[in-house]
Amino acid sequence: MPRIQKLSQAIVNKIAAGEVIERPASVVKELLENSVDALSTRIDVDIVAGGGELIRIVDDGEGIEPDDLLLAVTSHATSKLQSADDLFRVHTLGFRGEALASVAEVSRLKIRSRTAQFPDGAELTVDLGDISPIRPCGCPVGTQIEVRNLFENTPVRRKFMKSVSTEFGRISEQFSRIALANPRLRMSLRHNEKTVFDLPASEEPLERLRLFYGKELADQLIRVDSEHNGVRLWGYIGHPDLSKSTRKSQYLFLNGRCIQDRSLQHALTEGYRGLLMVGRYPVAFLFLEVPADQVDVNVHPTKIEVRFRDGQQLFRQVLAMVRQKFRSMELDSCLSVVRAAETARLSSGDWKPAPAARGAATLTQTDFADWARNELATWTPDRPPRLSPSTTTLAPSVETAPATETDRPDPAPTPASAGMVSPPARAMQIHDCYLLVETEDGLTVIDQHALHERILFEQFRERVLAGAVESQRLLVPAAIELSVRDAATVLEKADLLASLGLGVEDFGQGTVLVDRYPAMLGKIDIEVFLHDLAERLEADHHQPGRRDLLEDLLSMMACKAAVKAGQRLNADEIDSLLAQRHLVDDHHHCPHGRPTALKLSRQELDRQFGRLG
Repeated sequence: MPRIQKLSQAIVNKIAAGEVIERPASVVKELLENSVDALSTRIDVDIVAGGGELIRIVDDGEGIEPDDLLLAVTSHATSKLQSADDLFRVHTLGFRGEALASVAEVSRLKIRSRTAQFPDGAELTVDLGDISPIRPCGCPVGTQIEVRNLFENTPVRRKFMKSVSTEFGRISEQFSRIALANPRLRMSLRHNEKTVFDLPASEEPLERLRLFYGKELADQLIRVDSEHNGVRLWGYIGHPDLSKSTRKSQYLFLNGRCIQDRSLQHALTEGYRGLLMVGRYPVAFLFLEVPADQVDVNVHPTKIEVRFRDGQQLFRQVLAMVRQKFRSMELDSCLSVVRAAETARLSSGDWKPAPAARGAATLTQTDFADWARNELATWTPDRPPRLSPSTTTLAPSVETAPATETDRPDPAPTPASAGMVSPPARAMQIHDCYLLVETEDGLTVIDQHALHERILFEQFRERVLAGAVESQRLLVPAAIELSVRDAATVLEKADLLASLGLGVEDFGQGTVLVDRYPAMLGKIDIEVFLHDLAERLEADHHQPGRRDLLEDLLSMMACKAAVKAGQRLNADEIDSLLAQRHLVDDHHHCPHGRPTALKLSRQELDRQFGRLG
């Protein structure tokens, strides 16, 4: 008997199912794409138990003729390809002929369909790969597909399915992608007999963006449009004030197909360079209309990855479109670009004093060292020196109005004073961002945000481990609107969040109620915090353990609560912050690994100012 044997068709289909059908959301994606290809004008989706028990999709498309029903569940049988050359000019969403055959092998599948040429419909049933004879039935023009008991004969795959809410959240995400790419379709989504979305047909996807992601996000979107060499690129990009902690809110649609492309995402990020803080990513919904022969969609079974014939041209088109749009607008955020440029000139040595503010003493490069030495020598807690970031001049006192920043919390840092160590005798704040501290052997420059973040992180962790987290209850629970998928992600971690002092519960259709939050966060925007929290949880694709996830959330909370760059501190706050620097385990780095301080030796100072030899 030969050792190499040809696999049976059932095994081949199960292998294909492992590539194409990862979870219920994969089934919904494939079936919705078939309905779109069938030129439907209406699609209705019914889900039971997160898709594990039932997925039903009904459309009013062209339908399937009775003679083609059996071929529809046969592997690699398709009406969308006639020759090998067609692979390089695919105009439809589906083309591989694998999805229905794979679904039929791992579920109980029923297809009812009728074309306009036939008075009656036809029904085909497949139970876990066992095909029953086709029989006539009554049904309207179009196709109805039911998938029951998904992965019934593959218990290992079923065991790896997540909770009902999580699986439905992923289904909702796939539904929203198809709905955004096809706004002229009338679509509905129901879960456990409750309507989640009922979308009327529209000409533009903006109305659907409001329904899926909320009015607040949609109102901050900017329309963009570009056309070059037969390639049209249009859609909506977020105002620089609208940013996220991950790239999850960047959607790319190629000829109606949702794709992922790192090069285009990088081009988008480059377009926002200087307008967003490090670690923040823009929001975008971009639609690419590219000739079919200029792109290869036959890269991966899930069809989410593609290859462009001229990817560099698309990169340049995205970058130019975003930059030109922002150049034509008045953006307050452009102030950060000027400051970044000034910082770069200072660090490179190309330093020129800016015009002095009225009534302020101008500092020149030659007398900077003497000024610094004199100021440190004469400093007292009731008159800390200031270096104005906009004029590089010495401000006379602390009465100067504090800088404003949209992400700055209201309260100043209030580190605990118990067990305080005496701070360095002489310290000052410069640029409302760094603390300059004189030491025995030179100077230490401290990043106030990074240091406070480390201090708060260790305080938060100590309280959580001791079970002593205090919660601030809200008189009226805050209703936070999230996407259905993000809401499911947050609710799945409700127990973990409760141990951090955050109380969340389901309010239906993507809305989450928050009735309490950690008191140690002080005054914080709960809505912004919950949105960032959902993105952080969703970004952990590797399913970290409870301890890793807890530390990740604690570092996020510490970052939100810590003083920000641009926040002015008084003398007592500086003293308190520096005193606690020596009370934490690792005061050299923030929880994200950035250094909290840089040292400059006296010898290096003398060398730079020509005082050596």
